[in-house]
Amino acid sequence: MSTDEEWEKWGRQDPYYGVITDERYRAGRLTAEARAEFFASGEAHVEGVITTCRRLFEPSFAPKRALDFGCGVGRVLVPLARISELVVGADVSRAMLEAAERHCTASGVSNVYLVVSDDALTQVQGQFDLIHSTITLQHIEVERGLVILTHLLHRLAPGGIAAIQLTYAKAYYPGSYGQPPAPGLAAALQPMAGTLTRLLRRGARGADIDETGAAATPVADPEMLMNPYPLSEVAYLLQTAGIRSFHAEFTDHGGELGVFLYFQKPKPDRSRC
Repeated sequence: MSTDEEWEKWGRQDPYYGVITDERYRAGRLTAEARAEFFASGEAHVEGVITTCRRLFEPSFAPKRALDFGCGVGRVLVPLARISELVVGADVSRAMLEAAERHCTASGVSNVYLVVSDDALTQVQGQFDLIHSTITLQHIEVERGLVILTHLLHRLAPGGIAAIQLTYAKAYYPGSYGQPPAPGLAAALQPMAGTLTRLLRRGARGADIDETGAAATPVADPEMLMNPYPLSEVAYLLQTAGIRSFHAEFTDHGGELGVFLYFQKPKPDRSRC
């Protein structure tokens, strides 16, 4: 299965639900009120991210160039565009980008540049004062995601701030510290086989998540992988890229445990010039 192909299917079939798996955002049920709530959640999200960046790093932080990796239908692009000179939205799905373009046009913002993403970010030009990504890397295989993270780090400008969310464990595997056991051992090691576990393991349209972490969704829905990332490897990439520290905030999306990582690339030491 190609996760890129599945995400393109989400973009064509059910783009809002593909971003936030809430039945209110299903294509066949989406009302004007629900759509407004969807984009309002992006406004609140960006406000929270910028507030955290200012609290942790620079009280007057205002990015000139911002990148939203995995921009989807543009939920956070418009609020980012209102505080930045230029925003680049990158997504692997052309259908998602078309929806994002329509949203930006309807919102009257013209400083957003949309590009089709790949693992090397070849269409993403230049460096950025803010690199943001949320509920995106978890849907990408870990090996590919770590390559993408490496390229994102290369595009973070000196003094730039990154706000990147990823998942690292699953609440319904406490016996292995949140890590899925080998497929053959899943039945033997699966704890809490009651109703709570089944609720935590619900995927799209209430389908159970299988032993690999893929949602066993009905045929009508594309696949949606939930991949836990090894935080030691993520930390290695950050440290070897020159990041000196990071701030982490825990996230939990229906038992998919994650972290929102905030970090700043050091500015050049002018005293050595």
